[in-house]
Amino acid sequence: MAATQLHLSPVQTSVVLKEKVYRALWDAIITMDIYAGDEPPRLDERRLAEDLGVSRTPVREAISRLEQQGLVETIPRRGAFLVRKTKEEILEIISVWAALEGMAARLATTVATYEEIAQLRKLFVTFETAQGAEARIDEYSDTNIRFHQNIISLSKSTLLKEMTDTLFVHMRAIRAQTITERDRMKRSIIDHMHIIQTIENRDAELAERLVREHCLGLAEHIDSYVDYLN
Repeated sequence: MAATQLHLSPVQTSVVLKEKVYRALWDAIITMDIYAGDEPPRLDERRLAEDLGVSRTPVREAISRLEQQGLVETIPRRGAFLVRKTKEEILEIISVWAALEGMAARLATTVATYEEIAQLRKLFVTFETAQGAEARIDEYSDTNIRFHQNIISLSKSTLLKEMTDTLFVHMRAIRAQTITERDRMKRSIIDHMHIIQTIENRDAELAERLVREHCLGLAEHIDSYVDYLN
């Protein structure tokens, strides 16, 4: 199976070209499934430069920056590849994410407006049943991921956002991979509705606990049933 390719559009040349190239690569990486295919996706410097309509220098600098963040690994004589985590590493990432998103939910109960919290419920208007979600699995998977992103955003904590950015690349990919496994989608909908209710009720302690337990449920699933990360 061929590795998943990044999909990019040309960026406009300007004094902030390096940042634009980095952001374009970042945005492409966080929307792809880095665990699809037999091998990790390769970052072809020449092709990326052509797709972005820039020289190879800012692309090389962006790849170097991503490598410093632990998202890219350069293998001698082979090139640069997106990093895939082992099962043990994914379980550790989820544990850290559970603590951070749990804190985000706690903060959201105190700093988010009712209008902002209402956006969480609007995400699931068309997915109130497992049957509705199963009929549109790809759309539900994207909604599931946006839900967790929104929890972080509702905390209004810049530090929390920065701390979760790199983790999110792997959390997004693993959630997308596992959402259809062993009835996880049905449980996901139920958990999300309970979490939304507790945030609406401004119950900080319960909101934090439910989000943490929801995340750790993913870890339990991976530990027990997922073998494609070994």
